[in-house]
Amino acid sequence: MHLSKFPRLHIAHLPTPLEPLKRLSTELGGPNIWIKRDDCTGLAGGGNKTRKLEFLLADALEKGADIILTQGAVQSNHVRQTAAIAAKLGLACHVLLEHRIEDPDTDYRLNGNVMLDGLFGATIDYRPAGGDMNAELDSLADQLRADGRKPYAIPGGGSNEIGALGYADAALELLYQARNMDLKIDRVVHATGSAGTQAGLVAGLEATNSGVPVLGIGVRAPQEKQEANVLKLAQSTFRLLTDKEGVEASDVNANCNYVGPGYGLPTDSMVEAINMLAKLEGILLDPVYSGKGMAGLIDLIRQGALSSDENIVFIHTGGAQALPAYRSLFSAS
Repeated sequence: MHLSKFPRLHIAHLPTPLEPLKRLSTELGGPNIWIKRDDCTGLAGGGNKTRKLEFLLADALEKGADIILTQGAVQSNHVRQTAAIAAKLGLACHVLLEHRIEDPDTDYRLNGNVMLDGLFGATIDYRPAGGDMNAELDSLADQLRADGRKPYAIPGGGSNEIGALGYADAALELLYQARNMDLKIDRVVHATGSAGTQAGLVAGLEATNSGVPVLGIGVRAPQEKQEANVLKLAQSTFRLLTDKEGVEASDVNANCNYVGPGYGLPTDSMVEAINMLAKLEGILLDPVYSGKGMAGLIDLIRQGALSSDENIVFIHTGGAQALPAYRSLFSAS
């Protein structure tokens, strides 16, 4: 696996810390939970998309782009980080935000990530829920090309083969850290949405023959759809990395029982997980991704679905910047 053959910017603060969650592990009676702090990648307050954007923006610069386009939900962590890296590189950035939540309050519409998008200089258009946002992005790119611009369109979540390279690299980083700590990783767990993080991890761990399984806790799609999306992207990322075929359906596992009423919509277990990590470990999760991912992990442990002697690494994908958009859930906690 030769990642050095791909153009890449070096902006993220890497390696991110790998820390034991001793108090949480004790509270739950095992297993041994570790946390990979990808909320500490540095750009725009951190988050998992920074790893993807190192490869995506390097590709954009190589292709002569003068404006970066992307899309996501109103409180998208990906959009925040994309707007920030465009600002850092002196590129214009235009984003499309989808209203996925009906009747949002003022905090959700104007606070958190969406406030930061504007602070980083991105221009914003909104779209109603349910449309094909990547098709909308392609249409906008065509309009800009007709006007003489050189747009570079990044799909939602930065989740294509180029973006997923960031998490193939993260797999190498994690294995190196674990080796130096004499830590045998039995399982990696994280929140999975647009599929790029899980696909990159699966491709990277498979390419190194690590034998470490990855469990994605879904935050949006039903299990069958989520696993199909991850598998397709993991296979194409593996081919890009190795020029070989690899990754089987059995390598991709997603548990989508913790989505609740829908993407970005609160659940009691998410609120509990965020409060637990804050009060036990001094770590902030986010309401859309890592909060639901940790909620799923906590519930699986309580059910006895995971062995009490396992070493589990939870990938913290960031996103605490969205907490002010959900202020009413936590202001009295």
